[in-house]
Amino acid sequence: MVDWDLAVTVGRRVAGDGPEVTRADAEAVVAELRADAARSTGLVRDFTGMVDADPTAPSAPVLVVDRAGWVQANADGFATALAPVIDKLADKNTSRAAQAVGRRVTGVEAGLVLGFLAGKVLGQFDPFHAPTGRLLLVAPNVVHVERELGVDPRDFRLWVCLHEETHRVQFTATPWLGDHLMGEMRALADSLEPSNLLEDGAGRLVAALRGRGDASVMDLIGGPEQQEIVDRVTGVMSLLEGHADVVMDGVGPTVIPTVKDIRKRFNRRRKGAGAGDRLLRRLLGMDAKMAQYRDGAKFVRAVVSRAGMTELNAVWERPEHLPSKAEIADPSAWITRVL
Repeated sequence: MVDWDLAVTVGRRVAGDGPEVTRADAEAVVAELRADAARSTGLVRDFTGMVDADPTAPSAPVLVVDRAGWVQANADGFATALAPVIDKLADKNTSRAAQAVGRRVTGVEAGLVLGFLAGKVLGQFDPFHAPTGRLLLVAPNVVHVERELGVDPRDFRLWVCLHEETHRVQFTATPWLGDHLMGEMRALADSLEPSNLLEDGAGRLVAALRGRGDASVMDLIGGPEQQEIVDRVTGVMSLLEGHADVVMDGVGPTVIPTVKDIRKRFNRRRKGAGAGDRLLRRLLGMDAKMAQYRDGAKFVRAVVSRAGMTELNAVWERPEHLPSKAEIADPSAWITRVL
């Protein structure tokens, strides 16, 4: 259903190269990000008490990439993560000619999305990359944002690495987490009815384009069964993002002199720019992503305040301990159920 090679070609063209830097400066940025990621591992572990489930196993690699590399990595990741959904929606009765055209159309659409996001993302943990996942740091975007915000580059790079390295620790300390998320994707695929998706989705997409409500691409999925799965995934993602924000804010003041200034300026940037940018952010679910940072951080801080970091770590013990979307909004309910 998707021509991923075409998506990569389109995505790379849309993304562009990013800010101009000399070769020497580029090499210095790459080296510094790698060093900061390595340094962040110990800082995150000391603050959270989390360690790799199997210290002898190979750890998830850290890759410093450009925008084109991020596009390729995410096309590969999407192809894996979305395979169950795409297989469910594929029309086996469609002619080969129609399938070829459809694949190219969706390839272009996917490429446009990847190209837009490739200019925004600073870092990302890809849990679906075999065998251990991988951490991606997008060097051109880090340089672009630090220049745009006018912050100290060394401090900003370590600050970014603290957040992203927290994600790597989350998944290496909790090896079942990646399989759990993939299982949710399969459950979502099994519950989908393509005809209902197309009928209901069209109306929701029009409403989103007209600015009504908070509809995003994820909102096109449909009925209550699918929404229940999406809500479970939302709970997990809110935990992951909020936990990383709490860690970076907790560790930051001890190693980053300008962290308060960085956080203030970065929060302003998260709100987006013009109307077109805000529309794209809403359609792609980026507004919901921002809510995950905020709501997840409130959940983590509330649990740590009442029970401590060690007790919070019960959340990583088994899938049943993960908070639901409702518990993210009501930490006391999670504390009562799990602790």
